[in-house]
Amino acid sequence: MTRLKIGDEWWTAPAEGEDGSLVIVTGRSKVEPVMESGRFNDRVEVTWKYTPEEGGMPDDATARLMEQVDMALRGEFARDAVAVITGIYTGGGERNWVFYVSSLRSFQYRFNHALEPFDTLPLTIYAEHDPEWNEYREMRSQTEIDEGE
Repeated sequence: MTRLKIGDEWWTAPAEGEDGSLVIVTGRSKVEPVMESGRFNDRVEVTWKYTPEEGGMPDDATARLMEQVDMALRGEFARDAVAVITGIYTGGGERNWVFYVSSLRSFQYRFNHALEPFDTLPLTIYAEHDPEWNEYREMRSQTEIDEGE
């Protein structure tokens, strides 16, 4: 099986949450080979709700822990591409990681493995069949900054 080229380039842009609060969106570029492979048809969204500081962002300690979790997830899925993180949303009292996965069962195993070093985390997980990558396309069209800007 040919190994997919998965880009590791990201953009960050401000957006507005449903309640009008600031949400920082971090999106992944150059995922077209993964999209076009036809293997990553399920979207998994992992949500971490937190008590927001003024402005909707997490406090410093929570933000540091979230970054540690983020690095653990990125490292795990870089080794075994059963899932690709395509977007991270932070603001309005929650952080959301969006993954497109080739196998929900393999994702579950890898996800749990990545988070083994951490104590219990306040995470909820939602999965949906999304073979057209609708969430990613919407995020990209609404937040991606052109390289010329």
